[in-house]
Amino acid sequence: MSLSRTSRQVVQFVWNALAQLVTYLGAAVKRIFAPNDDQYPNTGIQPFEGDINDKKHRPKA
Repeated sequence: MSLSRTSRQVVQFVWNALAQLVTYLGAAVKRIFAPNDDQYPNTGIQPFEGDINDKKHRPKA
């Protein structure tokens, strides 16, 4: 009788672990494919005003 109870407990544990895994993975997939929720301001294109370090890309004078 105790073997039957133990086997039921093992099956229930495995079932619960599988359900938690599916929930965890489902939440990850939901977050990956959800719409973008970033709250960054719209700044547009920013011009480059720095100096070029590499001499081979500078225009020849």
